[in-house]
Amino acid sequence: MSIFTVLEARLDSFTLGEREIADAILDDPDTVGRLASSELGKLVGRSQSSVVKFCQKLGYSGYQDFRLDIARAAATRTLATGAVHGSIEAGDDAMATATKLLASKFHAMQATVSVNPADRLDAARDTLNRAVRIQLSGVGASSLVARDFAYKLQKLGMIATFDADSHIQMANAATLSSRDVLVSLSQSGTSLETLRIAETAARRGAAILTVTGLQTNPLAALSTTALRTVTDEERVRSSAITSRDAQLMVTDLVFLRLVQVRDDAGDLISGAAEAVAPLKL
Repeated sequence: MSIFTVLEARLDSFTLGEREIADAILDDPDTVGRLASSELGKLVGRSQSSVVKFCQKLGYSGYQDFRLDIARAAATRTLATGAVHGSIEAGDDAMATATKLLASKFHAMQATVSVNPADRLDAARDTLNRAVRIQLSGVGASSLVARDFAYKLQKLGMIATFDADSHIQMANAATLSSRDVLVSLSQSGTSLETLRIAETAARRGAAILTVTGLQTNPLAALSTTALRTVTDEERVRSSAITSRDAQLMVTDLVFLRLVQVRDDAGDLISGAAEAVAPLKL
């Protein structure tokens, strides 16, 4: 996982001083990769020891290893779109806004793929494939992704349910069993309704599949399998845009892995399309 992905995902959890160091790295990694720890501290108005402690907090043995990782990530980081990756400003024209938005969406999806190893995606797939019943849970923007995922699973003949009313989600979770799965989506992992629903399902013995951000959060702590998303909302300057794209990327990946292992998937999806076709005339 790229150090840039880690820094961006954890920005909100950093102290003010740590965030200033992280911002300096993200704003100009090429320059920071050439600086000594004392020079980086001077650049952000912090002490050398603060820089070293920041590196150690991220799991590095010292600043030298951290700086090498920055240089390595800076050398390999590219955006396939070739778009300018920056914050959307009020004065941007339509094309500049579209270009930046596209770059932010791509970045969020690319980073999200990078933080979910293949074995974890397949563990999520296998958990769903074994389930007797699957309940989707999410509120706000996450509810849109939950509904989309439920529809996709239904096309595979799976018993997957979603209701936008959190009270109904809670009531349904209270009927789950050890043969069932709850899929909980929350970017923050702290949404009160989603967390309480997951706690109810866990008490019933259901497997818990979570889709949350990278930060430590109580929802992911309940999970049997935890999938992660990386968002770029700060650059977009509007909430629940890239988080929705990141969640869709994860759920679509799991759906496609299900399609690949289920022998009847092709026939079921074709059958659903044929059934709906007359309604589109």
